[in-house]
Amino acid sequence: MRDSQIIEKIRKGDESALDYLYRKNYKMMTRIVTNNNGTEDEAKDIFQDAIIVFWQKVRTDEFVLTSKISTFIYSVCQNLWRKELERKSRLTNEVADSKEYSDFDRQEREKILHSCINELGETCRKVLMYYYFDNLSMQEIAEKMGFANADTAKTKKYKCKKELDDLIKSKYKATDFLD
Repeated sequence: MRDSQIIEKIRKGDESALDYLYRKNYKMMTRIVTNNNGTEDEAKDIFQDAIIVFWQKVRTDEFVLTSKISTFIYSVCQNLWRKELERKSRLTNEVADSKEYSDFDRQEREKILHSCINELGETCRKVLMYYYFDNLSMQEIAEKMGFANADTAKTKKYKCKKELDDLIKSKYKATDFLD
């Protein structure tokens, strides 16, 4: 499939383009992470996020591809992994100043989270509950929800989590969660 065909399919919302991009680019893109102190799971997550970034960019009217798709995705993977390494570095350099949250604080946070999850649509609610509370794998979620495959389930989880994050941010301030 040519790059122009992939872009056309994405703009039409045809997820078969995602499957094609996964098959064609997975090994090369995940090597970026695994060759730079990352695990296979981290590589899968970074690649998944890169595909989602590409999908979202293509779906905008102003997107113009100025390189091969694989080059674009490669650059996104590199940038995402670099940011993840920086985040890990900050975490390890911070002083372990974490105090234990009281049961009340934890319960209050869980109540807020459950309340917001219940405001989502049924599909998002189920996907997030299966993943975060039932600890189901992406493959198990795909089977339960009737998705094409685990990658589709992961994409849906990402979109639902973003929707949940946006909902929480619209209703609460960060200081609501800090002691």
